[in-house]
Amino acid sequence: MLIADRVSKSYRTPRGDLPILSDVSLRLERGTAAAIMGPSGSGKSTLLYILGALDPPSSGTVTLDGRNPYQLADREQAAFRNERIGFVFQDHSLLPQCSVLENVLAPTFVAPAAVQAHGGEASRARALLTQVGLAERLDHRPAELSGGEKQRAAIARALIRNPGLVLCDEPTGNLDRAAADTVADLLLQLHGARNTILVVVTHSAALAARFPVRYEMTGGSLVKQ
Repeated sequence: MLIADRVSKSYRTPRGDLPILSDVSLRLERGTAAAIMGPSGSGKSTLLYILGALDPPSSGTVTLDGRNPYQLADREQAAFRNERIGFVFQDHSLLPQCSVLENVLAPTFVAPAAVQAHGGEASRARALLTQVGLAERLDHRPAELSGGEKQRAAIARALIRNPGLVLCDEPTGNLDRAAADTVADLLLQLHGARNTILVVVTHSAALAARFPVRYEMTGGSLVKQ
């Protein structure tokens, strides 16, 4: 279960503190798919990064399966994030010098030695790439892929460690309608098969409408629709 309890976030500026989030609370169980909408600057991405243990809140708490990642030392927090949370970003963030297969495997390279020694990661990566329709692109570099293919590779990478929480920041924002529909189909299909918690922030009303749970971010506050 993912729980955010009265989370607030502000940043210091020369003119004083700039509030971004104010007393945001959220409770999502395994198997839940939620979309968060809101205008630019409303705090959607900030909330996503806080939920993903990338940016600590100014106040309030975040727990995933009963653990607060912000109470962990830096190394432990990084391991927690790598093992339990998968990320899909708008710009896909693939490594240009690596093949598609190597990009999907990247999170396993920093996994504990015991995980690396298991030896099943390459097979799992190939299976994931087959699921997202990239079985014929394993050795291609990102520059050789379309925008939709890059996002499908990013989805496979996000799932390689079998995370319980998958966070997506505008995953279809740079795609045409057909590619966006394909990526949305994949996200929801893989979410259902793996019983993850899926959270997507988006400007797209069409994408948000496909999610059974929807929130609106307005003025730093989160309202369930």
